[in-house]
Formats: sequence, C-alpha cells, structure tokens
Amino acid sequence: MPGEQVIRLAFFFSVLAVVAIWEVIAPRRALTGNKRRRWVANLSLVAINTVAVRLIFPIFPTGISLLAQERGWGMLNVVNLPIWAKSILAVVALDFIIYLQHVLFHFLPILWRIHRMHHTDLDIDVTTGNRFHPMEILISMGIKLAAVSLIGAPTVAVVIFEVVLNATSQFNHGNIFIHDALDRWLRLAVITPDMHRVHNSIIPRETNSNFGFNLPWWDRLCGTYRAQPEEGHEGMTIGLKEFREPAMLTLTHLLIQPFARKST
Repeated sequence: MPGEQVIRLAFFFSVLAVVAIWEVIAPRRALTGNKRRRWVANLSLVAINTVAVRLIFPIFPTGISLLAQERGWGMLNVVNLPIWAKSILAVVALDFIIYLQHVLFHFLPILWRIHRMHHTDLDIDVTTGNRFHPMEILISMGIKLAAVSLIGAPTVAVVIFEVVLNATSQFNHGNIFIHDALDRWLRLAVITPDMHRVHNSIIPRETNSNFGFNLPWWDRLCGTYRAQPEEGHEGMTIGLKEFREPAMLTLTHLLIQPFARKST
C-alpha cells in the first residue's frame, strides 16, 4: 500500500511524543529507576526488531493481504460485503487473535520465557509499549501473516490495525494521569493506562489479567479482566521478582534473557 511506512512512522513518533510529554506534565506514578537507561534499551529494541523482521520475512501483512485478495484466500474474500464492513470485521477479528496470542505467551512456558522480557521493566511508561524480544516479534509476525490470510483482511484494514495497535500499545503503557471518573468511561471503549498497568504488576494473578491491547471487551468476555491492582496504582510494584537487578536489565542481558536460568 503506497505510503504505508510513512503513515506508520508518523503515527509512531507522534504518539510517542504526545504520551512522553503527557508523562512529564501529568505523571501517574513516580519512576523508580534510571529513565535514560530504560529508554535507550527499550528504543534500541525497536530498531533491532525492525531489522530482524525485514531480514526474515519476504512479505508483510499488507503484502499478504493483497495476495489473499488476488487469489481469493480467506473468509472475507468469499463473502459479498461492502469494504467498510469487511474492514471493521477484520480489525475486530485481528484484535481478538492478538488477545489470544498474548494469553498463549503467558501460559505456554516456552513462550513465556520469550515474552517475560517485556515484564522485566521496573517502571512502565510509553517506551514499555515497544519493549519486546526479537523472537516474540518474529513469532507475532508469523501469526499475523497467517491471521490476515485466514481472515482475508482488506489491505486498508491491515494498515488501520497495525497503526492502531502500535499507537494503543504506547498509549496504554503510558505513565499518564487520567481522572478516575473519565477512566471508568474510557475503558468501556479503549484500554486505558490504568487498566493495562495492572497487567505489569509483580503479583502473578495480576500479571495474568488484562491481556488486551486495543479493545477492552475480550478480557471481560473471557474472564481475564481485573479492574484495579490490589496495592493501588501508586503503591503497586512493576516488573518480575526474578529480574530486578539493574545489571540483569541491560540491552545485552535482555536479548539473552529467554535463555537465562531464572524463570517463573
């Protein structure tokens, strides 16, 4: 799709900048660690992951979408619906698949060893939304390509989904203050930072809740929703108990962490 990369980069940097400024003006929690060191590690992972995907995959979700449309692959390519209806259905279906993927990464031990790096951040802010191991990104890309083919998602829906997923991941990891009354209404339609922050708690039963990224409905429907952390947002501890030493959280150690002996 022409201009796709420009659109994605523009949204990525715009959301990053807006949420980062919001975190300075109205933070939700006091940070406990070195912000610069965390930002260098988390944003370095963005660059590494981008290179890894481009080296491994010869085709991307928009490309597989065009190929599926050309060859009649996928459920939405065999039904007669207007493009807007197909796009809405595709975005919702892709979001549910990403929710299920996230659940699997928590409950399958081999996948948890890869995903847990995301949870080792000792603070949570906008950059945590980009803190994923390259192996997780590659597996996720494979799942996404399969899902787009199976659904027959229109190309415009794939672009919308990719842009929204990245934007909401940064937003709902933001260390930003939203008034409780507004948050209660917002989380009926989107996943707010207070809703997702519970997921990054050190308490396992909280870590294994609130798996959604875009739409907040899947957690409620599937019984994985938890409204608030037990210790409150200011009092809760972020991260994993096994990985709390700064020396274990450098970029090099993050990359080799799936092979580390410590596990939950």
